[in-house]
Amino acid sequence: QVQLVESGGGSVQAGGSLRLSCAVSRYSYSTYCMGWFRQAPGKEREGVAAIVTHGGTTYYADSVKGRFTISQDNAKNTLYLQMNSLKPEDAAMYYCAAAVNWRCAAVVGPPLSDLYNYWGQGTQVTVSS
Repeated sequence: QVQLVESGGGSVQAGGSLRLSCAVSRYSYSTYCMGWFRQAPGKEREGVAAIVTHGGTTYYADSVKGRFTISQDNAKNTLYLQMNSLKPEDAAMYYCAAAVNWRCAAVVGPPLSDLYNYWGQGTQVTVSS
């Protein structure tokens, strides 16, 4: 099965930047979409961004559009999330995930967690004022 390992989290001041990485093992054609999710203490997990692995189409939550960029490097089997102009409300545990069903590509806007099958362990992002 697919295995995912996140890295790149840390502490940053408001307005700063971070680049998260997700190393993917056992990647195959059955992995249709890759996504980033986040969860803050006491809040529900929310979708941040997604990318269709075969075509490169991207989707973003309105709250991060224009500030975050999702990308993939298939040669390195790695997924990235570039986060710029960070705000205190961006602080959360960030997770990468993989979906095997084509329906993930039909979702307009942020990815839906119920459509994703494989999950990483998470990496913490803290933003100070």
